[in-house]
Amino acid sequence: MKPKRRLGELPKAAVQRWWRFKIRNLARRVSRARMRRKLPRLERARQAALRSTFETVKCYAIKNENGKFKGMSTLFNIALYLLIADRDIQAAKIDALTHPDEWTRKLNARIILLTIYEWDADRVTGRELKDAMELMLIPDELRREAVEALRALRVIQRKANKKFSFVRNAIIAHRDPNALVQYRAIRDLNVDEVMALGVEFFAAIEKFVSVHMKLMHAGNTFQSYVRQWSAATKA
Repeated sequence: MKPKRRLGELPKAAVQRWWRFKIRNLARRVSRARMRRKLPRLERARQAALRSTFETVKCYAIKNENGKFKGMSTLFNIALYLLIADRDIQAAKIDALTHPDEWTRKLNARIILLTIYEWDADRVTGRELKDAMELMLIPDELRREAVEALRALRVIQRKANKKFSFVRNAIIAHRDPNALVQYRAIRDLNVDEVMALGVEFFAAIEKFVSVHMKLMHAGNTFQSYVRQWSAATKA
């Protein structure tokens, strides 16, 4: 077994690579430490707005759960479904980006990826949404806007399915019996790529929430309420 050479005995190019590696790692640790202090402050306003929106939508979803206004109930259920995913990702985001322990960062990144990957758009936004908008007499242009907002979410999920299906099976669902395969998949997981997908998901949810407000406003008419009430009494 050859004795290890000291740093000064290595070729110049190897020494330069070693120093670049050390400096890059140090810079990343310093950056994470700074962001761990700074990011919660930057996210405070968004988190407060998200909590407020979540509480409002949750209350209306409960209020309309067994009521006579099926269209309203469907729309609030869809919005709450999206906001639950949004809050889950938001809760994991800061640790995924800034936690000093690499395993913890990647665990939170896996939680974010799982939330996006397993989100089932069609279960709550398929035929029921179209029926609700029809029942509430939502204008055609606004219906198309709602469908387009949800399509953006499906596109993001397809990206997750295409790029991270192996990661999902190997290290999120833990389906691969080969522990080394799991370990290497965790080791090689690119948190930045996961977070980029998370940012897209945030933006798409915010877009739908904006459209949701327009839908509720458009459906807040006497004709809409009468139509929903009539449909409920006939059921």
